[in-house]
Amino acid sequence: MGDDISHLNPSGEVHMVDVGDRPVTHREAVAEGAIRMAASTLDLIRRAETPKGDVLAVARVAAIQGAKRTSDLIPLCHPLPLSGMEVTITPSDSLPGLVISCRCRTSGKTGVEMEAMTSVSIGLLTLYDMLKSVDPAMTLGEIRLLRKEGGRHGTWIR
Repeated sequence: MGDDISHLNPSGEVHMVDVGDRPVTHREAVAEGAIRMAASTLDLIRRAETPKGDVLAVARVAAIQGAKRTSDLIPLCHPLPLSGMEVTITPSDSLPGLVISCRCRTSGKTGVEMEAMTSVSIGLLTLYDMLKSVDPAMTLGEIRLLRKEGGRHGTWIR
């Protein structure tokens, strides 16, 4: 591992990587994750009859907040100014459940992969919180990076 990407200093202690000399480039990342639930729970969501109201709207806002607060939650992440963000929540009969996708964009010296994955994670946790009284057996998973663009490594696609 090169010194410019190591999270260890010469003494072997964890530190935040110095990205000060990197060029500013357009960065983008897309992540997704899923929450599996009983088909009856998904039906409640579709009919807008959940006990806590519009769970999709609350989860979307939570996902946006999650991306914006990533550096507060993940110790070695740099705070990034997000220039754009899209969160989609799609019902899936085959799960059954919901799939959350997040696309984050910035112009900066480091990528936005962690912001996209944190967004998805917080959105999923919010859905669980809002629906746990109806379906405590829900399962969160399949959180993964789908694509990243920008920086010295260029584009990566799963």
